[in-house]
Amino acid sequence: MAEPKCQLAIKVVPGASRDGVAGWLGDALKIRVAAPPERGKANAAVERVLAEALGLSREAVRIVAGATSARKTVEVTGISESELRQRLGGAIE
Repeated sequence: MAEPKCQLAIKVVPGASRDGVAGWLGDALKIRVAAPPERGKANAAVERVLAEALGLSREAVRIVAGATSARKTVEVTGISESELRQRLGGAIE
């Protein structure tokens, strides 16, 4: 049986004072990262912050669209969409 996968729209705020999940902005999840938006640093930080917030391994979270944009699509493996939203409820600052 294949592992569940879901996609999540996110809005990234690079260069923030600290890393964290800021909350929902419409249908997108707003994530702040201290890393600058250069050479993939902010993207790597986004994947790490989201994986930590969901209690998943870093490899379970992957940016699949919008690598050079503030708005991105992230694919999360090993969790259903309802479980993802439930776990994020407790992770928001």
